[in-house]
Amino acid sequence: MDSCRVAFGPAGNGDEFYAEGMKASLQAPGWLAGKGLDAYEYQCGRGVRVTEASAAALGRKAAEHGIRLSIHAPYFISLASQDEQKRLNSLIYIRDSARAAAWMGADRIVVHPGGLNGRSRREAAELAHRTLQEAQELLDSEGLSGVRICPEVMGKINQLGDLEEVLFFCGVDERFLPCVDFGHLNSRTQGSLQTTEAFAAVLDNIEARLGSERARLLHIHFSKIAYTSGGEKEHLTFEDETYGPFPEHLMPLLARRGYQGTVICESAGTQARDARYMKELYEEAMAHEPVQR
Repeated sequence: MDSCRVAFGPAGNGDEFYAEGMKASLQAPGWLAGKGLDAYEYQCGRGVRVTEASAAALGRKAAEHGIRLSIHAPYFISLASQDEQKRLNSLIYIRDSARAAAWMGADRIVVHPGGLNGRSRREAAELAHRTLQEAQELLDSEGLSGVRICPEVMGKINQLGDLEEVLFFCGVDERFLPCVDFGHLNSRTQGSLQTTEAFAAVLDNIEARLGSERARLLHIHFSKIAYTSGGEKEHLTFEDETYGPFPEHLMPLLARRGYQGTVICESAGTQARDARYMKELYEEAMAHEPVQR
């Protein structure tokens, strides 16, 4: 894995993984390397249940095969919960995710901000910002400073986590990186990502807010997503031609701008195949596009 290039891989294990006889996540690094991929997002959405021994074993396999690891923290994190105990529990979920990441040698965890919980967007964002400050302090106190928290752009309009809110959260600490889910962003903005220029405007905004060097480390989720007036409805595959966004607009931009982050595909069951397609688009662009420095 070249740390100066974007790494591509799936969120968890898709249909193809199991269809080819794979049974356990420990097999994922070798399987992904055989597919020409170099990233893997381990899923803890339903809780951090991985043991230290299992996480370390996965980390060794990932290092052996050149796979960059990240972790998706539990879905039930709620950074602005009205219930103070639920909010404080979210700190523990983040801490446990970071601990598992450290065990396996992953350097970033993806965190859902949660709902508005009856608050105004501004009130919810300010409380979430404070909760993330507390989370970073907790990680630092437990020797987990090397694990980056990546607040995620969410897909439903009534959820906390539009792009501006996520960039606000990344102001907590310079180690924070945004997880920009372009399918979520397209859903909550009702299909705004139709052109290369629209994607470029998103990257320009991130670079202006965080600086170009930090932006180049961006954590990306990408899938086509069906949406309604309320935002995200369901994840699709790249075979869908009705909904976007379309990766052909983004991959050349990542190549041209010299990005070095991670692109995780969250397609519905075809995430490894679709991640490989994005990597092919990126490599083609790398071969023909001069990199901007």
